[in-house]
Amino acid sequence: MSRQLKILFLEDVSADAELESRELRRGGVDCVTQRVETKEAFVRALDEFEPDVILSDFSLPTFDGLSALAIARERRPDTPFIFVSGTIGEERAIETLKRGATDYILKTNLRRLAPAVRRAMEEVEGRAAQRRAEEETARQRAFLRHVIDLDPNFVFAKDREGRFTLANRAVADAYGCSIEDLLGKTDADFDLNREEVDHFRKIDLEVMNTLREVFVPEERITDAAGKVRWLQTVKRPLVSANGKTDMALGVATDITERKNQELKIGRLNRVLSVLSGINSAIVRIRNRQELFEEACRIAVEHGNFGMAWISEFDPATLDVTPVAWAGIDAGEHVAHSKATARADVPQGQGVVGHAIRGKSPAVCNDLAAEPDVGSPKRKEAIRRGFRSLIGLPLFVEGAVWGTLTLYAKEPKFFNEDELKLLNELAADISFALEYIAKEEKLNYLAYYDPLTGLPNRTLFDDRMTQRLRVASHDQTLIALVLVDLERFRIINDTMGRHTGDALIRLIGERLQSAFFDRDSLARVNGDLFAVLLTEIKDESDIARIFEEKIIGRLKQPFTLAGQELRVSAKAGVALFPSDATEPDALFTSAETALKQVKGSSDRYLFYARKMNAQVAARHKLENKLRRAVEREEFVLFYQPKIDLLTKYVTGLEALIRWNDPDTGLVLPTLFIPLLEETGMITEVGAWVLKRAVSEYAAWLATGLRPPRISVNVSPVQLKRKDFVARVQQAIATAGNPDHGLDLEITESVMMEDIDSNIVKLKAVRELGVGIAIDDFGTGHSSLRYLARLPIATLKVDRAFVQGMTTNPDDMAIVSAIISLAHNLSLKVVAEGVETEEQSKLLRLLKCEEVQGFLFSKPVPAAQVPLLLERGREICPGLT
Repeated sequence: MSRQLKILFLEDVSADAELESRELRRGGVDCVTQRVETKEAFVRALDEFEPDVILSDFSLPTFDGLSALAIARERRPDTPFIFVSGTIGEERAIETLKRGATDYILKTNLRRLAPAVRRAMEEVEGRAAQRRAEEETARQRAFLRHVIDLDPNFVFAKDREGRFTLANRAVADAYGCSIEDLLGKTDADFDLNREEVDHFRKIDLEVMNTLREVFVPEERITDAAGKVRWLQTVKRPLVSANGKTDMALGVATDITERKNQELKIGRLNRVLSVLSGINSAIVRIRNRQELFEEACRIAVEHGNFGMAWISEFDPATLDVTPVAWAGIDAGEHVAHSKATARADVPQGQGVVGHAIRGKSPAVCNDLAAEPDVGSPKRKEAIRRGFRSLIGLPLFVEGAVWGTLTLYAKEPKFFNEDELKLLNELAADISFALEYIAKEEKLNYLAYYDPLTGLPNRTLFDDRMTQRLRVASHDQTLIALVLVDLERFRIINDTMGRHTGDALIRLIGERLQSAFFDRDSLARVNGDLFAVLLTEIKDESDIARIFEEKIIGRLKQPFTLAGQELRVSAKAGVALFPSDATEPDALFTSAETALKQVKGSSDRYLFYARKMNAQVAARHKLENKLRRAVEREEFVLFYQPKIDLLTKYVTGLEALIRWNDPDTGLVLPTLFIPLLEETGMITEVGAWVLKRAVSEYAAWLATGLRPPRISVNVSPVQLKRKDFVARVQQAIATAGNPDHGLDLEITESVMMEDIDSNIVKLKAVRELGVGIAIDDFGTGHSSLRYLARLPIATLKVDRAFVQGMTTNPDDMAIVSAIISLAHNLSLKVVAEGVETEEQSKLLRLLKCEEVQGFLFSKPVPAAQVPLLLERGREICPGLT
């Protein structure tokens, strides 16, 4: 210690201060001193004298050493403070050291004073040197931090747990936080892609475990702003002072711009590959659909687009319908859903709608940023990982025909250079569309009538040849009907050819609405149409189809130019194979019939005369039936059902008869099929329900207790939506809850649309109407459905009953039906019982009820009271 020290004495005895000064000098301490004894003087000396060392007595008259110590530590914390006292004890001495005193010296042992002062000053200088070193270190660190932060590269270090121990500003900015917030955290603590986090962790551990430098030529990171950045990274191990490798140092260069250029070149090459491939397809493909499918395939396989689809635009409805697609699960994504170009609905706000309305490409380079725009397909595309989307309009003769839509996994894929190539691609496809459209138009005119859009004679002959070949193999009937419009030339001459053409178009539309198979209808020449009927059973079908579908539609007036026009038609009919087996011969036969009908008063004629007679007879019967419905010429007969145990009449089945004024009673087999075919059965069936209920009510009113009446329901009735309502209307005629009505429905009819029938029949049962399955065993009932049906009775078909005495198979069937019914808690009625042997066998099989000629034929309503009064007399065989 070479410099002179300034020593401040806090001492009220000047002699003691002098002794201490001499002891210091004697001990080699060069010093200048100042003595104070009050608090005020002490405080002033600290500021003005600025002592290097403070020597203080412990006890003073107006002040004490501990208070002085506190003041000194507050004002000059680095100045040594040594107590020199004769009164301090050991406990007090320890307390002073705890409060910050440097040392304590007893006045009786001043020899320690000089060494204590020198030691204190050495400690002060040591602390100062350490402070200077620390400040230098901090300065160096700050300098290095400044240098690192100025480095545009990523500079960082991580420990074995993946925590950042060093990072520069470039790293912190990428992670979207301050350097301080980054230190001590791992990649997983930030919103990074999981794949990126795992990759970084793997490389860090490899560096620390192998003690080798690792060079990563290319890796990606998604920064806090969501921007993808590409890095070229070098990582090397850092060895600590203890020889362990606890950290990995990394320096990463941002190569995003270079990488983006490489990706851009790659994207352009992909688009060029698609352009080249599709142009090649355009040269060799002449079919529109095939070209579309090939274009989508090339876009996916050559261009590496995730999905591609081509759609057709309907300018009338603004619907956009996919017609071709390619890509993994692309069909599932687009095949069954339509887009739209409407601007007033959310589905029309996507790229397809914008491309069609704007007649220019529409691009979305960040699908995830707008997930709710457009159709629901956009969300599905995002879920599949697609990030960019473009819609390219396709044109034919200047109008938008449709769109080509491409999906890419990469965000921001479709930029200016790519758009130039894709516009060229769309133009090439549009050119191909126009070429194909012109070629198709020529082909269309060769096979179709340009006025109505129907097949012409050439195409119709081809289709007829195919149909005749199939009919010959299947041995089925086909009818060729030539329909000629009467007095059509008058309309052309009086109202002009333009009106005549418009009328022909309307007639063609009406005929198309009648015959859904477009290939079965043709316009042969000016006012002549041809119809090919394939699904026919007999000649009566042809007459009905002609009256309903042709005459029925043509007799409705046409409105043109504000005028109402009516047309009439005649037809010639030829049948395959009876009239001809070759197409030309069949056409000639139909023409011959047409010539004959033009000179007659008939609407149509068959080529064969006997056919005309049969059809005329059927037409006459239909007219008589219509009159019978209007005049209610029908009556009900009743056949009793007999209980095999009690021998009493337990039920009646209502059977309809036609009381024809010309021929008398007509059996139902002769007229029911025609009623069902013409739809008149609906009205007649409703009449039967009401008549049965009203006659039951009449018997009740006379004091009789008639059994319930069962009425048969036709398929046409059951299929109607108002079936239940019609049953309710019939019941209402009874005027009281005891309506006595049950229904019988055949097994085959019941099984048609079974779920709907179950609902209807349950509603009917709630009206108090019992339900039986008629002709059971002849249909294809499902046992699962049978248990669900709201039925009470099974009726065994008469064919099995009549054969049970001679045919073991029929016997087994009847036995099985009865057993099944009993297991389902259902009653069994056997119909068609005509012999004693049949009756006895049914009784042994425990069949509950029977009906048939053995007991009674159907009787008119007037004879029912007598039938009921006779009781067991009608059952002589039941003994």
